[in-house]
Amino acid sequence: MKNLIVLLAVIVLASCNTAQQTVIAAKKTLKGEWSLDNISYDRSGIFDVNLYNDASAECFTGSTWKFIPNNNTGKYMINKSECIATGARNFRFTIPKPESDGMYYFMFKPINEKKKSTNNNAGYRMALQHLDDTTMTWAMTVSLEGKPFVITMNFNKLQ
Repeated sequence: MKNLIVLLAVIVLASCNTAQQTVIAAKKTLKGEWSLDNISYDRSGIFDVNLYNDASAECFTGSTWKFIPNNNTGKYMINKSECIATGARNFRFTIPKPESDGMYYFMFKPINEKKKSTNNNAGYRMALQHLDDTTMTWAMTVSLEGKPFVITMNFNKLQ
């Protein structure tokens, strides 16, 4: 019985360590500047999507994002001149350990220059569907007419 408990403890510790190593590796890969090049939806149609309680999806397309993993902060820049609210926005992010289904999520919260929440402490959670040295894909599920609606965001690394 004692050997079984020790074996289970080793397995649990090893699996936690692997997940933590994966998160650390993901943050290292994430470090740098990215361009949000494409936003798509899981169904066809024309949708008026406002992302992160900030700007339209059209304004986010072409935005640049900078991730600084050593302090879990970053900045994104809305650069389209035809968008009303252009400029830089700060955020704090994290990649928690995977869910029970093995999926990793990217979570972020808008903050100001003094690192204080700008959205009543609300944050956003996206499935981190893909991350490698040059591309990244997030998927955010929201509700539309009482049904799940998936917004997919595709990034390319700039630096």
